[in-house]
Amino acid sequence: MPAWKSRRKVLLGITGGISAYKGPDLLRALMKAGCEVEVVLTEEAEHFVSPLVLSTLAGRRIWQQRDFLSGDRGWEIPHITLADWADVVLIAPCTAETMANAAAGRGKDLLGSLLLAARSPVVLFPAMNVNMLAHPATARNREILHEMGYILAEPDTGSLACGYEGKGRLPSVEAILDEMWRALCPDRRLEGRNVLVTAGPTREFIDPVRFIGNPSTGKMGWAMARSAWYRGASVTLVLGPVPPLDVHGFTVIPVVSAEEMKDEVLSRAESMDVIVKSAAVGDFRSASFSRDKIKRGDREELQIDLVQNPDIASLLGERKRPGQILIGFAAESSDLLENAVAKMKKKNLDFIVANDITAPDSGFAGDTNRVKILGKEGVSGEISGTKEDVAEDLWGRILDEAPLS
Repeated sequence: MPAWKSRRKVLLGITGGISAYKGPDLLRALMKAGCEVEVVLTEEAEHFVSPLVLSTLAGRRIWQQRDFLSGDRGWEIPHITLADWADVVLIAPCTAETMANAAAGRGKDLLGSLLLAARSPVVLFPAMNVNMLAHPATARNREILHEMGYILAEPDTGSLACGYEGKGRLPSVEAILDEMWRALCPDRRLEGRNVLVTAGPTREFIDPVRFIGNPSTGKMGWAMARSAWYRGASVTLVLGPVPPLDVHGFTVIPVVSAEEMKDEVLSRAESMDVIVKSAAVGDFRSASFSRDKIKRGDREELQIDLVQNPDIASLLGERKRPGQILIGFAAESSDLLENAVAKMKKKNLDFIVANDITAPDSGFAGDTNRVKILGKEGVSGEISGTKEDVAEDLWGRILDEAPLS
């Protein structure tokens, strides 16, 4: 886990929507992530989730409306002390009423006054009926809150508790945590930038059931995409066929073959500020495709003629516009630095990230990686750890050495 994620102080506000019942799951996830959590529960939310359940999970007494101006706890001035304490404020779910009160600057209750006093990032997770969400008053309040500096996460689309289908669901716990990390990320050098990342393998089919592929799971590319998104980037992830990944916040373009990946990448390359080529693209494909399954029959051998796939990184290097940063990855089994340097020069890359796929803590499918990053000035050093740690360190070094103009 990156250092900036460690032991963050989170104020979790739960308001009176049906999805308040997810509050205990969210609280547990925050605590599992190493966060210290204080919970503020509105009076309306108490109809949906038990204060005792939340306080038991939190291991401390939670804050309720009765604590606001009471003789028991009012002297603690909770709306000020909690606002000063928090690194980030999450309101999940955030009802239409809560949004209206925040937009109007009302401080009639504990949560409203706390929002007025907060100086740390405030992330709101609107959750309500689809028609309530689309109402002009709600739309206007969202605009006002955005102008005031609140961060408003987009609700999910699907089945709502009221029986409707549409936009208005509280996002998953994982998505809520991702939005929180994005709000807390101290490095905003990719704010407003367009970043394209390729990830995963390609599959080059020989017949309807067989293909040439590799064991890439896309985890390293996904980590690079997520770390870029944390830094404020608008991220497009061109993703080969992999097991499901949590891709909240990205535009995901699924592809299968190297040709498909090439077409999708080149069609978007011109508008990108940074392109990260971390996919394990197959170098070769079958020269012909059999529309029928190839039968074993009595044959002892099967010969397949292979032809080269397009070199996407080289094509990007040829078209690279001024100011654009192009980052490649090199998975090698021998002569790591020599091969990486040759690839970087040949493909006109600004950086190349090289890893030895034979090392036990590096390469395909694992959760850790060990890489060397090379730039125009030479080797910047070795980075190791989880793939998230590696991605965080890579972005720091890349943006230090080649700041975006």
